[in-house]
Amino acid sequence: MSEKRLAVISLIIENRDQSPEINSILSEFGDYVVGRMGVPYKERGVSVICVIVDAPAEVINSITGKIGMLDGVSAKTLMNKFKNNF
Repeated sequence: MSEKRLAVISLIIENRDQSPEINSILSEFGDYVVGRMGVPYKERGVSVICVIVDAPAEVINSITGKIGMLDGVSAKTLMNKFKNNF
């Protein structure tokens, strides 16, 4: 495994039926999740979730990829520039 990175995975969920699958994926990688915040944006009919993770880049990309493949869900990641091995 490569060095750990700090990242924020941002999700915009247009299809709330995907919530159980999103939660399942986040639980699968729960050891890497530092915290999460979810906000329902009723005026737009979406929910926004930000997940902070501390994990190797491969794991972060896997989480983002799995969630981003879900119908009605957009996922993007912002990683810190510098690798740290804590």
